[in-house]
Amino acid sequence: MKIAIAQINPIIGDFNYNFNRIKQFAEQALAHAYDLVVFSELVVPGYPPRDLLENREFVEANLACLDKLVDCIHGIGVICGYVANNPADDGIPLFNSAALFEDGKILYQVNKRLLPTYDVFDESRYFEPGQQCSTYSYKGHKIGLTICEDVWTDRELFKRIRYHMDPVELLVNDGADILINTSASPFHVGKIAFRWNMHAAIAKKYQIPFIFANQVGGNDSVLFDGNSAAYDPHGNIVAQARDFEEDLIVFDLKNVSGDMRPTAQSDTQSILNALVMGTRDYVTKCGFSKVVVGLSGGIDSAVTVSIAVRALGKQNVSTVFMPSKYTSKNNFEDTQMLAENLDIDYEIIPIDGMFQEFLTYLSPDFKEDDPGITEQNIQARIRGTILMGISNREGRLVLSTGNKSELAVGYCTLYGDMNGGLAVISDVPKTVVYDIAYLLNAEKEIIPARILQKAPSAELKPGQEDQDDLPAYDILDSILKGYIEDLKGIDELVAMGFERKLVEDIISRIHRNEHKRHQAAPGLKVTSKAFGYGRRYPLAQRYVPNSFAAPNQKKSDKSA
Repeated sequence: MKIAIAQINPIIGDFNYNFNRIKQFAEQALAHAYDLVVFSELVVPGYPPRDLLENREFVEANLACLDKLVDCIHGIGVICGYVANNPADDGIPLFNSAALFEDGKILYQVNKRLLPTYDVFDESRYFEPGQQCSTYSYKGHKIGLTICEDVWTDRELFKRIRYHMDPVELLVNDGADILINTSASPFHVGKIAFRWNMHAAIAKKYQIPFIFANQVGGNDSVLFDGNSAAYDPHGNIVAQARDFEEDLIVFDLKNVSGDMRPTAQSDTQSILNALVMGTRDYVTKCGFSKVVVGLSGGIDSAVTVSIAVRALGKQNVSTVFMPSKYTSKNNFEDTQMLAENLDIDYEIIPIDGMFQEFLTYLSPDFKEDDPGITEQNIQARIRGTILMGISNREGRLVLSTGNKSELAVGYCTLYGDMNGGLAVISDVPKTVVYDIAYLLNAEKEIIPARILQKAPSAELKPGQEDQDDLPAYDILDSILKGYIEDLKGIDELVAMGFERKLVEDIISRIHRNEHKRHQAAPGLKVTSKAFGYGRRYPLAQRYVPNSFAAPNQKKSDKSA
């Protein structure tokens, strides 16, 4: 049996588009005389549909789309994900399901058994968990069909599992001689390698082939890397799809071989590919084609605009430089050189006149040589207003340019530099922004060398540098990763070698600035814990880490 893996980029709720894409890929597989084609989880409605699932018409349209696919595709078996009704009188009324159909008939249907409710996942809100774990005989093989999270529960792979059921084990016990996992598994740094190891371990443990069909593309903040694959019974990858692109590959079950596509060879390359894909998909799926970026002469705006050009083409990207009396001559030169290197539109709009007018009414005691936070924020908000004006005038989406390090500690201005429709690098730590910049310059200089070398500065007052208010970015990023992504406490971070006072100050800033992040533009998720709907902290709270620790409990925890 030859099994095709169709890795496509669905658009949530665009059933005509998704129908045509599924049909096209199925026809390609049929033209190669493949026996079965496997699509991703919820490929019919697109993943994640979130509260669209509460709309009855949305669910019915998804079912109508599936029915049309069943009627139209003949000569090849198809596995694809969709939303099914739960016929029971109790429980949640929907299932996250996958069906195997062929020649006008649905032969086999399964419901997702394990429903994740962590990070960006909220599936128990919408779906009833499936209970049945039985195989299906197809073309001489017994297929064990799983849906994404169903395979994330092996006790040998995880220190602590979230579920009391192991669908893979139950399917193997029922005689499965091939495992198929239809999935919508999002990307973050380190996830691709972990997934490869996990799938390989499952294939090796049960000594049967394992097929992984993953979604690709960006939907809001969540990015899907694809990287669909097939593994032989020894855990070796024998078929591999591209990353961050649509693809169709085949796995020959008889010869235990398949197509092998090239993929990114570093985390930095994966992040860059993810951001390019995510920017393109967010802009176009939201109905835009053109964007505008405010250039400052700094590394963040340079990387953001370079990503935009890769994502949308230079003809669809414009820039504006908004200097003030505090802007250095170097930044005039560097922004123009960057725009010329990218061959994009470049406009200069000075803000001094507007700034002085604001000061007349809001800050009459203003000191030109020592502007305070009020005057600094006024400048940022003038620039944000200009960008939004250009957006209205030209129908361009504004891409904001702040990075994760700044957003974490509130080193940004609400309604100022935070303005925008998409925060492209808001989940990228400052140190990684530099890594991406060097990668962008690998073949030829796109970002001027001086931008890479100069000290970061908001240039909102004379001689200002980021490190006047923040620790060195390598230190800041290490503490932020430890606290936000690795969930380490103050004592653990201090044990890593960081000064307690610094750690406490940074964590305090993180909590104080939660309100800013709740009002920020959506950002593209590339780390294991991004600011957004996968990290749900209250705004009105007074939690101070280590402020109330029960000594007996701490002693007990350490002894355990």
